[in-house]
Amino acid sequence: MCIACHHTIHAARHQFGWDNALPPALHAQPGQTILFHCLDASAGQIGPDATLDTLTAMDFARVNPVSGPVWIEGAAPGDALKITIEDFTPRPQGSAGFGWTANIPGFGLLSDQFPDPALHLWRFDPDSLAPALFGREARVPLKPFAGTIGTAPAEPGSHSVVPPRRVGGNMDIRDLAAGTVLWLPVEVPGALFSVGDTHAAQGDGEVCGTAIESPMDAVLTIELAKDANLGTPRFTTPGPVTRHLDAKGYEVTTGIGPDLMAAARDAVAEMVDLLCASRQMAAVEAYMLVSTCGDLRISEIVDRPNWVVSFYFPRCVFD
Repeated sequence: MCIACHHTIHAARHQFGWDNALPPALHAQPGQTILFHCLDASAGQIGPDATLDTLTAMDFARVNPVSGPVWIEGAAPGDALKITIEDFTPRPQGSAGFGWTANIPGFGLLSDQFPDPALHLWRFDPDSLAPALFGREARVPLKPFAGTIGTAPAEPGSHSVVPPRRVGGNMDIRDLAAGTVLWLPVEVPGALFSVGDTHAAQGDGEVCGTAIESPMDAVLTIELAKDANLGTPRFTTPGPVTRHLDAKGYEVTTGIGPDLMAAARDAVAEMVDLLCASRQMAAVEAYMLVSTCGDLRISEIVDRPNWVVSFYFPRCVFD
């Protein structure tokens, strides 16, 4: 347990859906700091010795586990939780940090173009967080964060963890990293806060559907903002958010047209083609790689009838 933490939520205390009827794993006072042992997105089904057979046999009823829920004393509908993200520490598998990235059939931005399963297993130094090797020469800079973080929705019953919601959830915002302060709407008494789906790195968009999925210990301080009446989550970063990627510039492809989703698909497909041609990579390998470190950006959304989406791939991965 971290020295400054008031409580620990062990990995066994997790769930696979949002449900405001779930009993709390912990009652905490506002302002307390909590250590969460977070599982990877497969809930441990994919480990360091996993194969394609492991991936195809994965139980999708047991994905995206979140640790919790935590009842925050005094939290009521209309309030907000102020979450200060203190730290993420990878939980080693053996002597190394571990993660995985997969192309899962039927999932991801280009799922129609990549119908077959693929899996990449990562090893990295959990202390230095030096860039992790992908293939023969690509090295992806790491930036741990929580893919799923939220409070329970007001609607009764069990709700899938997969789609994000007004109260947060599976937002996959890579800047919810150490130092960021996040505000989440509260819709139920006690808020019932949970966190999980930790990643060692991800590009904006998580285009193949997975990042570097990795088990982590997360340290969060949870405060209460009364009567905040937030419409959706918001957050503040402590400084620049792309220093781990900016050093060598970017290769950028674009998609242009009247449909933002189609333009996003075109921009990513063009980058996959570029990496295949310039780096002699298999297309599915390029697709998984760009999901961990490439960023989708809306470059222009006012010059109707066509909008521009750009995809930025950091040159430092190969240089």
